[in-house]
Amino acid sequence: MTTTSAASTASSVTEATRHVVQEFLAARMAGDVARLVELFADEVDWLLAENPGVPWIRPRTTGAECAAQFTELVEHTVAEDGRASVDAFLVDGTDVVLTGHVSGTVRATGKTYEGPFALRLTVEDGRITRHHLYENSLSIAEACKPS
Repeated sequence: MTTTSAASTASSVTEATRHVVQEFLAARMAGDVARLVELFADEVDWLLAENPGVPWIRPRTTGAECAAQFTELVEHTVAEDGRASVDAFLVDGTDVVLTGHVSGTVRATGKTYEGPFALRLTVEDGRITRHHLYENSLSIAEACKPS
């Protein structure tokens, strides 16, 4: 393979990865769980620090379980108070890192949470195979605790 064709192949992989992640973000914003199920692979390397006091944070392995996290989040938080902003969207081949800020209100307690996040995704064959989310889990756990 020539250097030019290798660079072209790497560029096309990067663009395909970017497209899938943009689709993922659009589906999350729209609450399109069916589309999220399509975007996640059948088996997903899911990492989100376990937090027993937070109902929507739990281990997941299948695409359907991963997509259901959105539904569970909506059930337990005040949708109109939820905010997420992306500060960086870095793509390298099949890997993506998003960084930003998230905030919201827990429905059961009325308490708010906020903090930075980093999300690492891997896209293979047009589907998300890795979803590792790092966020301010302490703030979220505190917001879930009854007064």
